[in-house]
Amino acid sequence: MRAMTLRPPVCAAALLLLAALPLPASDSHWQSWRGPLGTGEAPGASPPVTWSETENVRFKVPIPGRGHASPIVWGDRIYLLTAVETEEPAAPSEEEPSWRRNVRAGGPVRFVVLALDRATGSVVWERTAAELVPHEGTHPHATWASASALTDGEHLFAHFGSRGLYAYTLDGEPLWSVDLGDMSTRNGFGEGSSPVVSGDTLVVNWDHEGDSFVVALDKATGEERWRRARDERTSWSTPIVVEVDGRRQVVVSATGRVRGYDLATGETIWETGGMTVNTIPAPVHRDGMVWVTSGFRGSALKAIRLPGARGVLDGGDAIAWSYDRDTPYVPSPVLYGELLYFLKSNSGILTAVRAETGEVVFGPERLPGIENVYASPVAADGRIYVAGREGTTVVLRHGPSLEVLATNELDDGFDASPAIVGDELFLRGRTHLYAIAESAGGGQGSQEPAPAGGR
Repeated sequence: MRAMTLRPPVCAAALLLLAALPLPASDSHWQSWRGPLGTGEAPGASPPVTWSETENVRFKVPIPGRGHASPIVWGDRIYLLTAVETEEPAAPSEEEPSWRRNVRAGGPVRFVVLALDRATGSVVWERTAAELVPHEGTHPHATWASASALTDGEHLFAHFGSRGLYAYTLDGEPLWSVDLGDMSTRNGFGEGSSPVVSGDTLVVNWDHEGDSFVVALDKATGEERWRRARDERTSWSTPIVVEVDGRRQVVVSATGRVRGYDLATGETIWETGGMTVNTIPAPVHRDGMVWVTSGFRGSALKAIRLPGARGVLDGGDAIAWSYDRDTPYVPSPVLYGELLYFLKSNSGILTAVRAETGEVVFGPERLPGIENVYASPVAADGRIYVAGREGTTVVLRHGPSLEVLATNELDDGFDASPAIVGDELFLRGRTHLYAIAESAGGGQGSQEPAPAGGR
């Protein structure tokens, strides 16, 4: 660990409180980018099926800067990360082939944490976590704020990768910050893995072209508990924490190997063959089974039985089934009911399989109005929501065939994953944050600009 800063004022009681607060009802939180179950499902929620710029938009507010960080929700607040460039980005080098040209900052970038009012979209508080020139570029379609915020109901964690990991109270008081170093990503394409929290432990995966590792921190203080070296190159997959056989373990998907680590000690519990190059999708888990996917320069999907899994699993019974076509590159799959839904690469081509057996239920089938997708699908109330980069969100009926319920268009493009809470759907576009909710008179709410200040 290069540096850790404990920021006053921090009350002693806050530092000593290690147990997570009880989760509120699922209709009042979406605490991480894959929701309360970590699968993309919002239990008990029922957002609208149809909307437009003039229908079922509770508010639409401008967001300063750029970011792929997904909105998260806790109680009456929405939390969002963004990167505000103070100067125009530098032009990509014409000497590089077009597919690997990255974008460099033209000057210092402000790394900003926003708390917004869930009802109106107005800014409750704003903090600038850091202001500096990023040490390397990022992919032209990526941003310097691609990891999503995370909360346990007590702390808010803002991960800006090489620019630092920051902890705040939910009212915006700084608690601590940690500098884990500078990543060197493949082709300078940028960073994007989000942290995960379980109990009193925060876990960060740090796979890059240098010395890769996974690290566990005390969530109350930022102090390092353990660190394990990883023989991996750049990946962007977010870890998950699951409880199996009475032990909590961290599951990390990557190109070389997929591994499960003991959350308490960092010991490797099991491992199996990895995914494709540039692993990005997060694993999903339910009832002792974990599904891992990736889809660049190949296709890979594995269903792994975790009870009793120990050591090297290759070729053993712990691999329940595998699939080798039409898997996602950037979007994570969504697990809903008995089905696992996933997109082909970054396209609007969808497949659904039975999660337990891998049997194909339908697909691959093309979704109407969607060409390119970075956002991960989400699910609620018997429906699947897929948001496209061009501004179209398709709503599907959950079931054994592809049934389109609605094709909704907005004046923005969506790279961040949606959040669903209660009867609301939150969409973070390239320029605006939308709150989609049924309204008797239709129409559109506040468009007051979010400030670009902060402290």
